[in-house]
Amino acid sequence: MFKKVLPLSTILFLRFLGLFLVLPVLSVYALDLEGATPFLVGVVVGGYALTQAIFQVPFGSMSDKIGRKPTILFGLLIFLVGSLICAYSTDIYTLMLGRFLQGAGAIGSVVTAMIADLVEEKTRGHAMAIMGGFIAMSFAFAMALGPVIAAHYGISTIFVITAVLAFVAIVVLFTKVPTPPKIKHIYHNKTKTSDILKDPNLLSMIIINAMQKGLMTAAFVIIPVFLTQPEYGFNWAKSDLWMVYAPAMVAGLVAMGPAAVFGEKHNIPKQIFLLSIVLFTASFLMMGLTNSSAIFITAVIFFFIAFNMMEPLVQSMISKFAKVHQKGAALGIANSAAYFFTFIGGTFAGLYLDVSSRETLGLTIGGISLVWLLWTALKMKNPLRYSHLIIPENEVDFDKLNALEHEHIAEWFINETEKVVVIKYASEKLEEDDLKAKIMK
Repeated sequence: MFKKVLPLSTILFLRFLGLFLVLPVLSVYALDLEGATPFLVGVVVGGYALTQAIFQVPFGSMSDKIGRKPTILFGLLIFLVGSLICAYSTDIYTLMLGRFLQGAGAIGSVVTAMIADLVEEKTRGHAMAIMGGFIAMSFAFAMALGPVIAAHYGISTIFVITAVLAFVAIVVLFTKVPTPPKIKHIYHNKTKTSDILKDPNLLSMIIINAMQKGLMTAAFVIIPVFLTQPEYGFNWAKSDLWMVYAPAMVAGLVAMGPAAVFGEKHNIPKQIFLLSIVLFTASFLMMGLTNSSAIFITAVIFFFIAFNMMEPLVQSMISKFAKVHQKGAALGIANSAAYFFTFIGGTFAGLYLDVSSRETLGLTIGGISLVWLLWTALKMKNPLRYSHLIIPENEVDFDKLNALEHEHIAEWFINETEKVVVIKYASEKLEEDDLKAKIMK
């Protein structure tokens, strides 16, 4: 399974590394461009996410029609062009155009769909956790490298590196990504968006995914601005930003592994998410209210720990909570909401900096996080555990299989490449021998 997921996770790692490299420093460097205001800088920081949200569904539909690999190639080429426009921009509006183009190559859902194509259902949650882990690692590495590269070579160099990373991702796509097997699903129900939003667990996961990404861009608008602009009381040099990001990156990496393992192995994602939200809340309150550099650094460390604890679990939990006929729609809604909130987070923070104080901004985001904490505590539950029955096709009575309906059977599908039938069922509620009797010749 890992060999199938690794190339696609590497493509996402390279793409997100390019996007994340600029986040720790983009707001403070963009303020120096012609025409820049705090509001426009906020739009630039989160701008890629707006086009990501818009193009998630079109790219997903395109991948169904022309194939996953051609669609991923097209998205990576758009991302590469956008990165080069950013690299050579001299005013805020050209930089904004480049950032919008970076996001227009919206391949995230396509890669997720291809992983689902390649990986059996029983290991799909693990595969999604691996993918989330790679994204979290790209975030952590970028936080350490971005400020150093920007301080020594300028932010334009980061965008050139991003274009190179996109090219490397294209090479990986055509040299390492395997061809997926042909899977035939039988869906007895139609997907309704209202059904997804009425499910409290799925709605909680959509909110968690959206809030996590929105707070990320808000943080990367305000952290470098708070630390480097004299009016906020710290007056750091831009070249010193690595001193806050480096320890935060290390702490985030250390926290990510245990959170992913405990969340999956012990089936306690809700507890992991609640702890992360508490840390998010504390982080923004501390950043808004403290005048101490040490406390501010601690707040950023809390933020990184919270983000990295959540990231490996989010996609996995959405795929677990969604019914079989809802998975694609649920992931699409969750990812679109996440990218939309990424844009809103940066824009909101930039606008707030224009009209309000550091203290008010910290209290406002902290208050929003408290509401988020209460919602998650009251509405979300940990997922049910399922088992998988795998039977060779030639042993199955397909008339019985096509009529298979049971409240404790989550889904079934045919792997036409490996010529097996796979049934996902609640093992505590349904005996394996009883299930076999329902479908075997």
